[in-house]
Amino acid sequence: MTDTENNSTTDSTGPAPRRDLVVLDMAGTTVADGGLVERAFERAAESLGVEPGSADHADKLRYVRDTMGESKISVFRHLFGTPELARRANAAFEEAYGELVDGGLVAPLPGARETIERLRGEGRTVVLTTGFARVTQDAILDALGWRDLADLTLCPADAGGRGRPYPDMVLAAFLRTGAVADVREAVVVGDTAYDMLSGRRAGAGIVAGVLTGAHDRAALTAHGATHVLGSIAELPALLGPAGAA
Repeated sequence: MTDTENNSTTDSTGPAPRRDLVVLDMAGTTVADGGLVERAFERAAESLGVEPGSADHADKLRYVRDTMGESKISVFRHLFGTPELARRANAAFEEAYGELVDGGLVAPLPGARETIERLRGEGRTVVLTTGFARVTQDAILDALGWRDLADLTLCPADAGGRGRPYPDMVLAAFLRTGAVADVREAVVVGDTAYDMLSGRRAGAGIVAGVLTGAHDRAALTAHGATHVLGSIAELPALLGPAGAA
């Protein structure tokens, strides 16, 4: 069910802002990965000596779940304490996730490809973003046949190294594409609280949460969602005709 409640204010006397830059998250928003993040984390943690079934393992897994959407290297810095251990954990995670992706365990969420194609067909610029490293993002794009689906793809390293909840990837999309004149004309869509924070901190006019991923309606709205959608397939109806709010 679509919730089109808008928490932002718009000057109704002026022209409707254009919505020609759409920044979309991948896992949980446009891509279904079937819990691969947790499975890859468990492999990575075990490689660093975290015993499966232990209290330490449970605490670390809980943190991974709570921080879905955040840059993975940032998560590992928090969990393992030192840059070297974080680097080793992240490398093991990326390797494990890539192997799972190669095994055919990712798929587009219903309506995702069609939505992106429709938005681009309307003349909008679509950017796909992720908290994963570039090698993992490319593995997902290759597995789905999505290399040329979006106008641009970004990972934290493409935006100076800081992932969500920082606004850097949204701002990089704004600067690199030049699709809109004002960042308030951008649209950000994701499934996690960190997606919402990133979009609001960047100043995007629409920050829409979707209920197909990690976080529920309460978490999305508490962290700044201007709208909550059942899925990415509802986005074109929210945006309306190209060039309008």
